[in-house]
Amino acid sequence: MSEAPRVAILVVEDEALIRSLVQEALEQSGYAVELVSNGADAIARIESETDTIKGLVSDIRLGAGPSGWDVARRARELIHDLPVVYMTGDSAGEWNSLGVPNSVLVVKPFAVDQVVTAVSSLLTDAAAKAAT
Repeated sequence: MSEAPRVAILVVEDEALIRSLVQEALEQSGYAVELVSNGADAIARIESETDTIKGLVSDIRLGAGPSGWDVARRARELIHDLPVVYMTGDSAGEWNSLGVPNSVLVVKPFAVDQVVTAVSSLLTDAAAKAAT
């Protein structure tokens, strides 16, 4: 019996500890996780892997270069229904104006299970929309 392929989630986080914690939680929940630490690498990965990336979890402030807002907008240009979860400690107030539609925002500090739940919910919603 072959194992079903795991859904690939791209995690974009410049803080190594948070990146590692989110990776571990998502992998324990059965997701395949791809990690990048900045916006430029995230956009490059999305542009080269539009067929494999099924979800995006991104910090907002990623240092120099594109922000998480920029990463999500580019991702949605290429994959219009891509589930997007934002993580932020200080940018929640900008979500309504800068976030992509039908995204979820998780405020730091958070329990990693909140990120897993957000990803799972968005993937379920996307699957339900695709089935109709």
